[in-house]
Amino acid sequence: MTPPGTPANESEGTPAEHGDQAAGAPIDDQPFLDATAEAKSRYGRFNLAIIGDSGVGKSSLVNAVFGRDWAKVGAGLPVTRGVEYYHDDSLGIWDIEGFEIGSDRLPADQLKSHLMSIAERPASEQISVVWYCVESHAARLTPAAIAMIQALDAAGFPVILVLTKVDWGKNPVTGKRTVTKDLQQFVAWLEEPHDNGMPISVPYQRIILTSTRDKHGKGTGHGLGELVAETLALSPEDEKDAFRIAQRLNLPWKRELARPIITAASGMAAAAAATPIPVADSVALAPIQLTMMGRIATIYDLELKAMMSAGALAQLGVQFTGQALARSFLKLIPGAGSVIGASVAFALTAATGEAWMRLCEQVHTGKLDVKKISEAWGDYAPSFLDVVRKMMEQKVTKP
Repeated sequence: MTPPGTPANESEGTPAEHGDQAAGAPIDDQPFLDATAEAKSRYGRFNLAIIGDSGVGKSSLVNAVFGRDWAKVGAGLPVTRGVEYYHDDSLGIWDIEGFEIGSDRLPADQLKSHLMSIAERPASEQISVVWYCVESHAARLTPAAIAMIQALDAAGFPVILVLTKVDWGKNPVTGKRTVTKDLQQFVAWLEEPHDNGMPISVPYQRIILTSTRDKHGKGTGHGLGELVAETLALSPEDEKDAFRIAQRLNLPWKRELARPIITAASGMAAAAAATPIPVADSVALAPIQLTMMGRIATIYDLELKAMMSAGALAQLGVQFTGQALARSFLKLIPGAGSVIGASVAFALTAATGEAWMRLCEQVHTGKLDVKKISEAWGDYAPSFLDVVRKMMEQKVTKP
């Protein structure tokens, strides 16, 4: 017979025995997979058209901004001569060649034909923004390029004129980046294009000078942050989040998307523990926490199901949502006893979400091998102080 006041999870055997059983209990990873699929569907795919001659540096731009070698993004889909479409879940790239020299068709007509082929594709593949790429060393915009930009504008596409392979120098007095005089003159002409004193319409939205490497062939170059910011500004409102997910330069954007998910999951965990639950039953919080983790993984563009074995993924669930974490904290919280209340459930979930976000960020930026997530979790798992801090924040923010 259980003595009065003995917690239900300690009615048989010892707490340690129950803790060991609980820590090894299988966790259903389906909520993680379902949340990933739901998030992908909700955010959708961002489609970018990149137009420019071969060798202008289009693939280098894609790799620098999106962290993808587009030869590995997916099989190129030849849509028509001079047009290919590459895509994965979050990003689609329309690679459109510049005007074909020797073609008997006008540049605008040639592009219109390409755009008609694209218009026949599904809604999930339609263009959001166009990067029209011109090599900076050329220091000129051809009549064919002008005609194509005019055709893009007439079709309703926002165009960013991207000058590639810029050679940057540094002003010895101000320390600011500088470019050659020829390029400065070219940019000045682009800002007020004219021919023999007569103005020319070149309807782009913005000029961005870029390089994907420094003058020594290293680093991430310059101008890419401006390119990313302008692309986001020109994206349709319902596709901005898709772009934030696809790009890999601006990590604060991803954190801004992830934190509301952590807050919502923490609130759900608190509601689930409104009536305190025994530590041994804290597995009931696992679906909430795994759903949170799946959504955050999507924001960081991580396809963990493809990158990890099913066994490894399930093991993550045991590590992140098992009772061992709760038990280790409860014994340090005065008066907590052996049950999880709303405040503890909220704090554990919030702290775990923040830790998972940091870990995803490391994988996303290539600083952590996805195969080593299980080993690395100890370095990212929330500490006792993290959990207490979240409990205090909850008290402060309560109405």
